[in-house]
Amino acid sequence: MLALYVAKPNELELRRLETVRSPQGDEVKIKLIYGGICGSDLGVLKGKLPHANYPVRAGHELVGVIIEKGEQAAYDIGTRVVVLPNTYCGACDLCQKGLTNICRHKQSLGINTDGGFSQEFVISSKYVLPVPDDLSDEKAVLVEPFAVVVHALSKVRIEPAMRVAVIGCGNEGMMAAVLARHFGADVTAVDVNPLKLETVKAMADIRTLAPDALSGETFDVVIEAAGTREAVEQAVELVAPGGHLVLIGLANEATFPVVRLVRNEVTVHGSIIYRFPDDYLQAIHYLRTMPHPIERVISRIFPVRDYEQAYELASSGNAGKVVLSFRVASKVL
Repeated sequence: MLALYVAKPNELELRRLETVRSPQGDEVKIKLIYGGICGSDLGVLKGKLPHANYPVRAGHELVGVIIEKGEQAAYDIGTRVVVLPNTYCGACDLCQKGLTNICRHKQSLGINTDGGFSQEFVISSKYVLPVPDDLSDEKAVLVEPFAVVVHALSKVRIEPAMRVAVIGCGNEGMMAAVLARHFGADVTAVDVNPLKLETVKAMADIRTLAPDALSGETFDVVIEAAGTREAVEQAVELVAPGGHLVLIGLANEATFPVVRLVRNEVTVHGSIIYRFPDDYLQAIHYLRTMPHPIERVISRIFPVRDYEQAYELASSGNAGKVVLSFRVASKVL
């Protein structure tokens, strides 16, 4: 049984596990199909997340099949599922308000508790959701990151002919641009990397620009998905009077004129992960019905034995989503 661990910052290990315990109670055992590499996975590897624990099994963007279940598990053997990688207690004041995405006792797979980059793993069925048969594995592995976008865009009402700018075309930024275009908006995607701009343009009718090509334009909705000081500061300047700024990126800090936000009655929305299962269900709906080939956000799928090459590409900044396949066991450890 192969599993991928971050032993310590900057050290990945592909380990062979002798056995995976049987599920108990409401738990299920999942045979993993695909696992997507996320920016937070890279942050854990590089030692940039202060709340990460080591060693930790990596991975939280997961699609697989239930192969064993506990007696109280909610789903049957053979069910294909995606995974909610952020726990919630259901009892704290925030959970009681429905804000399970910011639960005071939240733990995150692959960061401060073992993730799912293993050929098999056990998890409570509370944290899995079935996916329909007509959703391909390549789209299903996008449910978790796409739910981040669905949650963020639910904070604003995007209507046809609205002007929307997306600053930063990482995976979430590209998917946000495509979803906004699906809603009928006139979308401008902004990034310093022309390869990412080409990728997003191939998925939908979206105008693409470098950051320095914007001059004097404003937008009804601006989505900041780069997570840098410069991107946040530019995003503030781009919001039209009465408009909305949605912050998805995790910039540590930025400086901007508060008076601009006040005088223009700009509404600022912070958005973190998603509500489960609502945002997952909505993400699945869009993935099934959107005409745009959003799966093109996936640049490469590597067998798990090529994990080093996969992480290197994901870290390069010159790729979209990089995915590990756990279908075939590696013979070299």
